[in-house]
Parts: sequence; C-alpha cells; structure tokens
Amino acid sequence: MSNSVDNMEVDQEGTVTNKKRFEIKKWTAVAFWSWDIAVDNCAICRNHIMEPCIECQPKAMTDTDNECVAAWGVCNHAFHLHCINKWIKTRDACPLDNQKWQLARCGR
Repeated sequence: MSNSVDNMEVDQEGTVTNKKRFEIKKWTAVAFWSWDIAVDNCAICRNHIMEPCIECQPKAMTDTDNECVAAWGVCNHAFHLHCINKWIKTRDACPLDNQKWQLARCGR
C-alpha cells in the first residue's frame, strides 16, 4: 500500500506557481440609469416627463427656447409644471396618491 501512495501526484505545500489562472482579454462595461422619480410619465397629459407637455408641444416645433420643466412633489411624483399648475387650480392634491400637493423642486 505504501508503494501506491508514493506513485500518486500530491500537491506540495509551499510550492508557488507564477502561472496565471485566467487572463481578461476584453471587458465591456454596461451601465443603467434612471430618473429618481416614481413614474416617468406625466399622469395628467400622459407624455414622458422629460418631453414637452401637450401645451408646449406646438411651441416646441417653432420656439427652440421653449422650456417645459418638470415639477416634483414631496411625494416624489413628477408632472409637467404647466400640467400640475392647471390641476391644482381645481384640486390641491397629487393626482396619483391624493395627498396634499406640496412642491419639492422643479427643473430638468
């Protein structure tokens, strides 16, 4: 039996090989981002929040300085500023969660 153990290949402790385990030949990074908003469409006009609202769409074709900004509430829901301003004239609540509308920030 001792003869068969002598013939087996056994890793020796303390031996270090400089052979690379693997080599990276190509690495392609992929990233994903999104706006920090609960919904990315305006619930009032149904347009994407970063596109002009239905009021600004006709002007956007001819007027390049036309700026249609988004408005975020403290509830983190976003709407076009024009859309939410019209909405709160009749009802002072968020269209999505029915909480009292409070403007947190507006802009792009």
